[in-house]
Amino acid sequence: MHGPFPALSRLARLRTAHPYVVDTALAALVLFAVSLQFLFPDEGGDPLSAAGFALGAGTALPLIWRRRAPMICASVISVFTPAMALYHRPPPDVCIGGMVALYTVAALSTPLQRRVMLAGWLTGAAVTMTFKEHAEPYEYPFHLLSLISAYALGSFARVQRAYTAALEERARRLERERAAETARAVGQERARIARDMHDILAHAVSLMVVQAEAGPVVVRSDPDRAVGAFDAIAGAGRDAMVQLRRILGVLRETSAPGGGARVPQPTLAALPELAALLEHTGLRVELTETGGPRSPLPPDVEVAAYRIVQEALTNCVKHAGASVVGVELEWSDAELILRIQDDGVGLRASEDAGAGHGLLGIRERAAACGGTAEAGDGPDGGFRVAARLPTASLGHEHPGGRGRRSGAGAQRLLHDP
Repeated sequence: MHGPFPALSRLARLRTAHPYVVDTALAALVLFAVSLQFLFPDEGGDPLSAAGFALGAGTALPLIWRRRAPMICASVISVFTPAMALYHRPPPDVCIGGMVALYTVAALSTPLQRRVMLAGWLTGAAVTMTFKEHAEPYEYPFHLLSLISAYALGSFARVQRAYTAALEERARRLERERAAETARAVGQERARIARDMHDILAHAVSLMVVQAEAGPVVVRSDPDRAVGAFDAIAGAGRDAMVQLRRILGVLRETSAPGGGARVPQPTLAALPELAALLEHTGLRVELTETGGPRSPLPPDVEVAAYRIVQEALTNCVKHAGASVVGVELEWSDAELILRIQDDGVGLRASEDAGAGHGLLGIRERAAACGGTAEAGDGPDGGFRVAARLPTASLGHEHPGGRGRRSGAGAQRLLHDP
């Protein structure tokens, strides 16, 4: 694809790959223009000579190196042009080589070099026309404006090149930022999936381990309880499989034929089912709720709340040695407060408390939706997890608000009395 102007595209590629080819052709063209004075001499005009032609060639041939050394090229031409005028066999009709040299200096040289060269050419042209050519007044604007126009075109080319370079650099910077943002999003998604996998597997495996250990103990003395334990193992395994399929479904192509619909993430409405499943382990879960939600929670907050409760209950089963755990949901206008308190051995007495990433995952989930979480020994013994989650996600605003939602930043979880 060459765009709407394939000839211009090929010329641009030629200039980029072979700059000397273009400059040599340009020097030859200027030399031909200078030679026209020899091909079509004026009647009764100035005499022609080989030395005059050589001086004319001196105003054209240095253009071959105009981009490699623009100031040297312009300086050489600025010597040959007045020399040609002084030699007068013939004098230059138009300073073609000088105009190309001025264009190149304006496009490629430093500001001081550009100004010095322009002033030198304007002064030299005016002096030559006044004292040597004895030019008419109407000839001054033509020659001087020709030099100024060439300089202006070179300046425009310089500005255009700088503008194009700035656009290209901006495009490269945006591409780097886009790649970094994509990598950041991928990392966040991986962390989220890792947290979900940990919560699902840790919860299910903990329940299955506890029930598997309790089943053989009561299989003869209390067969009904043993059957309940095995049912709990099967239920925990099925629930883990369902949730794992849900997570893995996110990784599949949504457009794949026969991919199937994906089930939503669990929410607070599933807490009674979670509590009922845990009661098969002998842990009684007491759910209490005060206040009630003012509006539906954002999906990220809803999932975070469920997973925080799930992980806290899993820790109770694995580490606390508790018989009763209380789960309290307290609603207010701006936040949801979760408190999970058990009657177990607490943090200091638990041998493997803090092993793993459960508590870290709780804090990360709370922080991800603009909340906070703390965990530690309860005031009356046992272990307690407390989390504050905003009732509006970080991307939402209150009705009528003009800025970021109040309270969306990091908050300090005050110690509950």
